[in-house]
Amino acid sequence: MPDEPLLIFDGHCGFCRIWIEYWKVITRGRVAYAPSQEVGGRYPQIRPDEFGESVQLVMPAGEVVRGARAVFVTLTYAPGMAWLLWTYQHVPGFAAVTEGAYRWIAAHRTFFYHLTRLTFGRRIRPLKTAKVEWLFLRLLAAVYFAAFASLAVQITGLIGDRGILPVSGYFGAVSKVFGASAYWKVPAIFWVAHSNRFLEAVCWTGAAISVLLFSALLAGYLERIALVCLYVLYLSLSTAGQDFLSFQWDALLLETGFLAIFLGNSKTVVLLFRWLLFRLVFLSGAVKLTSHDLVWRNWTALVFHYMTQPLPTPVAWYMYQLPLGFQRFSTATVLSIELVVPFLFFAPRRWRFWGAGLALFLQVLIFLTGNYTFFNLLTMALCLFLFDDYALEKLRLRARHARTSRLAVIPAAAVILALSVSGVWQVFFAAPFESENAVERVAAPFQIANTYGLFASMTTSRPEIIVQGSNDGETWIDYEFPFKPGNLQRAPRWVAPYQPRLDWQMWFAALSGYRGSPWFTNFMARLLQGSPAVTGLLATNPFPDAPPRYVRAELFDYSFTDFATRRATGQWWARQPRGLYFPRISLEDVKLRE
Repeated sequence: MPDEPLLIFDGHCGFCRIWIEYWKVITRGRVAYAPSQEVGGRYPQIRPDEFGESVQLVMPAGEVVRGARAVFVTLTYAPGMAWLLWTYQHVPGFAAVTEGAYRWIAAHRTFFYHLTRLTFGRRIRPLKTAKVEWLFLRLLAAVYFAAFASLAVQITGLIGDRGILPVSGYFGAVSKVFGASAYWKVPAIFWVAHSNRFLEAVCWTGAAISVLLFSALLAGYLERIALVCLYVLYLSLSTAGQDFLSFQWDALLLETGFLAIFLGNSKTVVLLFRWLLFRLVFLSGAVKLTSHDLVWRNWTALVFHYMTQPLPTPVAWYMYQLPLGFQRFSTATVLSIELVVPFLFFAPRRWRFWGAGLALFLQVLIFLTGNYTFFNLLTMALCLFLFDDYALEKLRLRARHARTSRLAVIPAAAVILALSVSGVWQVFFAAPFESENAVERVAAPFQIANTYGLFASMTTSRPEIIVQGSNDGETWIDYEFPFKPGNLQRAPRWVAPYQPRLDWQMWFAALSGYRGSPWFTNFMARLLQGSPAVTGLLATNPFPDAPPRYVRAELFDYSFTDFATRRATGQWWARQPRGLYFPRISLEDVKLRE
């Protein structure tokens, strides 16, 4: 009798050999394996025909186990797989179902051999992601740097002392309303200090830590400490940023950054990253249908999207010129990728790779046609978790980092799953799980599990705000923004991964009246004051010597021109007036929100 369990299999069965090679790896020498053609004669208690029907597991005491039960007993010698045998022995019906499934698969081994080749390839390998995680952290560091550095040059104009929405006034209002609980509801290090210099210091500190993380100068627990610091700093900025840091990619960066803290060869964390990517992509498709928006349902959304999106690129102008048939095909393709492909994220290896390829393809197209800051880069970084170390073998990465403690991963995973499943539920059924309301209330301020869904309703026209200043109330001069449309002859610009946050907010403000964007009145008042921090957010200041006496804003409908118009006039844009957006005011007319 063998000193260790011996699993005997049909050596002529290609399907069997693929799986036996995999089991050899995961049982780590605790089980011996041999083809029946070589050792079958040593075990007369096993009939020759039984070797062709199922695997035979010979235990050291002489007991012979076969079929599905033999598989489950074998897998008890693989870490983390003992639950299968327990389920087989204790869950009613499980044994009968698995034995029946085993007999059916054994009778159709040729089919399942080809299916295994199609889904896994010639070899099935255990999941290893040390190289994937190393590369992902470098990309995450690059995203963090883009986020922090782009904020550093805008932050005082957005939320500084003389900015559009001063953080001092915001924190004061929150403290007045919530009292001591404000520190939990609005988590930020800016409760300690929030001067302009401190705001900038936080941004540049985050950028510096990102550089250290990207350069791989930090290792082990220093790397994890850096990830904690980056998450805390960006959470503070996101909380203090109010309207200007309320974008879905800010929430995505926080959720991704929080999960990254727990990386360290943990399969649970890898699955949570795949679940995050699934929610991001699938919900973006689901909300397009649940919104009942006609242009998504009749596949014409991309007829409008390239022109109406917040900050198009030059490529978007050319895409807009393509015929209706192509636009409808493209719209159907986007919906298919967002609604179907995410289910491949949890499929076997080869199918998962196909899912990754299609998701990356969509992100590249979005990157080429629209300036969505660091969103595309971050989403592509998340797609790395659909691969494994074997796919990155040619990169020869030296991946080393501290392993994650299971005591830390399990509770974090439980909270994230509870919150994220509740969020998905709410997308389809509106009401959250009652049992999870308390968890949501406690965890919501930290943005560790969010709900996503981009472009649920497609805008079919492009209202654009043109801000103007005047000293006599008769002659008006336009304020030019650095990236949003204004001058008709100025081409759309490339700007990602930098995000001009005021330009973005101007797009949202144009979709509603200024009363729906309370920050806008503050912005106009800062122009009247000539605040250098705010005028620094613009392309040019038409009143460099002294601020204007009056400001106002007009509304226009913008649209892309066609080839003929552009050749004749040099204009990328055409526009039609829609009237006054914001009335003429002077400093005496408005009370500034401090």
